[in-house]
Amino acid sequence: MAVHEPWSTERAAQVIQEHRHLDGAAMPILHALQETFGFVPEPAVPMIAETLNLSRAEVWGVVTFYHDFRREPAGRHVVKLCAAEACQSMGSTALAAYAEEKLGVAMGETSADGRVTLEPIYCLGLCACAPSAMVNGQLLGRLDTAAIDEIAHDIARDGAKEMAR
Repeated sequence: MAVHEPWSTERAAQVIQEHRHLDGAAMPILHALQETFGFVPEPAVPMIAETLNLSRAEVWGVVTFYHDFRREPAGRHVVKLCAAEACQSMGSTALAAYAEEKLGVAMGETSADGRVTLEPIYCLGLCACAPSAMVNGQLLGRLDTAAIDEIAHDIARDGAKEMAR
């Protein structure tokens, strides 16, 4: 579970300056901003555009084209379930519906309490271990309902720890 910095124009400017010299700098800048803040804040778009001499529309087009860029903060736990063909053939669609029920959040959404984000992802490269997922950056293969139950339990246990603090 990554800890991200709160948004600040000054910190965003620093991140942009650190990466502006790279070839095709828009992508490294966007990745670095997401790594720093947990998402790509909308106020960063004109900053990137000005620095790279691009239009805001060009930068926003990159942000919206690539599914991995977030436009809002993710939950404290991020569960990505593979929705590619190999995983679908091994039951990932039904598993996704089960995960929505167990985690209490719809696919592509973050729970109201900010505890968990559930997202589809299109191929984790674990086709031989389908269905697969990535939970807080950790790859998991051969998922079944018991694995989803364990993921939900771990997230709930972490939430209980946080409430006890």
